[in-house]
Amino acid sequence: MSALTDDRGLPLSTTAPAARDAYVDGVRLLLCAQPGIEARLEAALAVDPTMAVAHIALARAHQVHARAAQARACAAQGLRCLDAANERERSHVRALERVVMGDGAGALDQIRAHLARWPRDVMVMVPASGVFGLFGFSGKAGREQALMHFLEPFEAQCGDDWWFQYAYGFAQCEVGQVDAARRTIERSLVQRPDNANAAHIQAHVHYEAGEDAAGLSWLQTWYSGYAREGFMHGHLAWHMALWALELGDQRTAWALFDEKIRPGGAWGPPLNVLTDSASFLLRAELLGAAPQPERWRALVDYANQYFPQPGLAFADAHAAAVYAMAGDDAGLARVRDRAKGPAADMVSALARGFAAMACGDHASTMQYLQPLMATHERIGGSRAQRDLLSYAVQCAQQNGRKQSAWVRTRPGQVPTSTTSLPSA
Repeated sequence: MSALTDDRGLPLSTTAPAARDAYVDGVRLLLCAQPGIEARLEAALAVDPTMAVAHIALARAHQVHARAAQARACAAQGLRCLDAANERERSHVRALERVVMGDGAGALDQIRAHLARWPRDVMVMVPASGVFGLFGFSGKAGREQALMHFLEPFEAQCGDDWWFQYAYGFAQCEVGQVDAARRTIERSLVQRPDNANAAHIQAHVHYEAGEDAAGLSWLQTWYSGYAREGFMHGHLAWHMALWALELGDQRTAWALFDEKIRPGGAWGPPLNVLTDSASFLLRAELLGAAPQPERWRALVDYANQYFPQPGLAFADAHAAAVYAMAGDDAGLARVRDRAKGPAADMVSALARGFAAMACGDHASTMQYLQPLMATHERIGGSRAQRDLLSYAVQCAQQNGRKQSAWVRTRPGQVPTSTTSLPSA
């Protein structure tokens, strides 16, 4: 019997075609952010319980959904199956196990070594890519360009791969190469139009190009066929809700928030639920929406449940906004005083800045937030997500001069609206 391979031609140790097929399906669904991932990987393991790469893929699926205990258990099972694995699979599993266990530095070293031998093994490349990856959450200045430098050498070997095109297109977009990103992501979508991750980057391209109406129209059409169980469902709704706000369609924006973004409405990773909800509410109030005390209090409960202690700067930055706008002094003090990690200094400053903003102290808002602008990529997330900080700074600057109304604009644009100061 000839050796089995996956859909990228990489050798697999399993001798069961049914296990191979189910594994390939599960990985494809994971890379496309489509539902059914766990079922297909479990089907592979039902046929071949020793398939180490299926165990570690299932671990990554659990990790993406913030199911830490299940992720670690599956990773441990993958390690126990390495005797039945080939050389590539053993390296693959060990690299991803480091990711699941939270050893970012060790994982990146193993990822680099693995990809030097097997550059088309994109499952191992995944944790290093994107704005929520090892570079994205490194807390380092210049991490967007660092990710580009990491990915560029693989273009020769992987440039025809639909997943790599998505990842590379996102990196291009984040360093401001919007036209190049548009071409790259369009090639990816031609190959795999059901890829929710690629649809997401197409939305970012429209956002960075200032194409609000075109972006909303395109994403609404694509999204209409996306299952609610897909883990990008809530975040893609966030993109549409922001465009609806920009275009003055309050009804659509708030319907999306209540039905698909907020806790209880969204289905997706807790990190997205918290950050998307907080970001939408704050942007809406900066645009002139009435204060939303009940919605802010619901987010306090959610932050306390899923992020009770500081540790991840991107979550902590948004939690600080939640506590400030809800008037939760204890929560705000916890984030401000116990921030940790490579971007802890930024989190503490953000907490102070959001507290000042919530009570209308424009001068103090500027004092704490303005110095962060030069390296705000350190908190993690995309340029679109970090525009929230840019908006807050611009509002404080404009209102400090006017001593009256809030003014919110897209960074670099002329102010277009003024409203009364929102209060928490």
